[in-house]
Amino acid sequence: MQDTYDAGKRSLLSLLAHACTLFGVSVVTILGPITILFLSDDPVVKANAKESINFHLNIWFWAAVIGGIYGFLSFITFGLMGLILFPLVAFGFLWHFGWSVVAIVKTLANPNEPFRYPFILRVL
Repeated sequence: MQDTYDAGKRSLLSLLAHACTLFGVSVVTILGPITILFLSDDPVVKANAKESINFHLNIWFWAAVIGGIYGFLSFITFGLMGLILFPLVAFGFLWHFGWSVVAIVKTLANPNEPFRYPFILRVL
């Protein structure tokens, strides 16, 4: 079966969908994958955009959970527990940016296969 989609365009749009997570976790950065999802007709690009949106949503959820626990325990223990939990927050940042880089590299290495982030809940 021959693939009729432009490989260069597929690579670029898939890369952009995953690269949006490197710019942070604001509402603006999720607009990139949403735009790509609605404008592209390539099924691989759409799958990569959906996966990037799911990754954004998971990062927001876990940041809220960890940030809430971190803030609450820091307030209750006058900052002592916050110092203990700081490595967990640092791990969250490394997890976020590390998997974004892995997604970009895997997407460039194999543009015909959508990347799937491990250990996330898929909403879309």
